[in-house]
Amino acid sequence: MSGDSEHGGDPAELHVTPDRYLTYRYAGASGDFNPIHLDDEFARSVGLPSRILHGLYTMALLARAQTEAAGGPDRLKRLAVQFRGAAVPEQEIVVSSKLVEVRDGRAIVSATATQAGKAIIRNATVELEQG
Repeated sequence: MSGDSEHGGDPAELHVTPDRYLTYRYAGASGDFNPIHLDDEFARSVGLPSRILHGLYTMALLARAQTEAAGGPDRLKRLAVQFRGAAVPEQEIVVSSKLVEVRDGRAIVSATATQAGKAIIRNATVELEQG
């Protein structure tokens, strides 16, 4: 990802396509073994299109986009998101960001994450320490 957020421009978009096994690996790493993340049949039985990605995984993608643009994870000072939809494996997720302002040595960024044109995270607010 490339961006020019330190010099007043908007960070570039981040595009990620989670592989079909990501939900299993993330369940192991996070300890969240809810069957909506692991079992397609169960997920469909509760009205989902298939098993869905963990919400915290999508939030981590949003944080990754910001920290890559800002120069490292130590720059992230605050992150607040609104989860708005479920994401599925094997479909591209796009994180888009817009610099709102620079105040007191911190960049304030607004961000969204979408999949297939639908918001999965919106109204995210990110504060990044400037270099």
